[in-house]
Amino acid sequence: MTKVIEIRDLYKSFGDLEVLKGIDFSVDRGEVVSVIGPSGSGKSTLLRCVNQLEESTSGQIKIEGYDTADPDCDMDRVRAKVGMVFQHFNLFAHLSVLENLTIAQRKVLRRSDEEAHEIAHRNMEKVGLLDKIDAYPNTLSGGQKQRVAIARALSMDPDMMLFDEPTSALDPELVGEVLAVMRTLAEEGMTIVAVTHEMEFARYVSDRVVFMDDGVIVEEGPPSEVLVNPQNARTKKFLQMILGD
Repeated sequence: MTKVIEIRDLYKSFGDLEVLKGIDFSVDRGEVVSVIGPSGSGKSTLLRCVNQLEESTSGQIKIEGYDTADPDCDMDRVRAKVGMVFQHFNLFAHLSVLENLTIAQRKVLRRSDEEAHEIAHRNMEKVGLLDKIDAYPNTLSGGQKQRVAIARALSMDPDMMLFDEPTSALDPELVGEVLAVMRTLAEEGMTIVAVTHEMEFARYVSDRVVFMDDGVIVEEGPPSEVLVNPQNARTKKFLQMILGD
């Protein structure tokens, strides 16, 4: 399998606070990886380092073979390969849904209005919200906003998608519609790394589950092993708290 994300000995500190403590992690093309763990374990920071939203303190990150620490690395090209969806949507409130989906296409990818509109319509149909393409974010539910955020990321034609707890800000009844879109992307072969507390997604959609705690990867493997028969005491304790077993 081709590795599209390769991380070696990654450290990240914020002042005196060491958040990532020597992470070794890789993702194959087409793989779906769920990253689970308690709050403050470094999960979101790991994603932000992968997407270059945070600069790592030390270590190596390669995206499709590009070493992000190399001064000659074309970071715009690397960032274009990685779509990211956040907890809180990050939509532009003053722009329509269509404008939210086309602004980066036009400014970053230099697409024509016609091409950007066509791609936006296609991705809004993919997330089941084509009828909302002329709406403004403040008229949408939380689940709809998150699906728009996914469509916006897809409109940049990324090779992989990073999801940072995409359902954590949603009311429970809206979670399913976002997970359904993520499941569809996984079935279509998209490479996905998802920080999530949704154990059903981790169990039934993921190829691999990674458990993080206190800035390190404690345990990883197929969902049938990590979620059903964890070997590490920290993993067992976390799953007992989450699953109530």
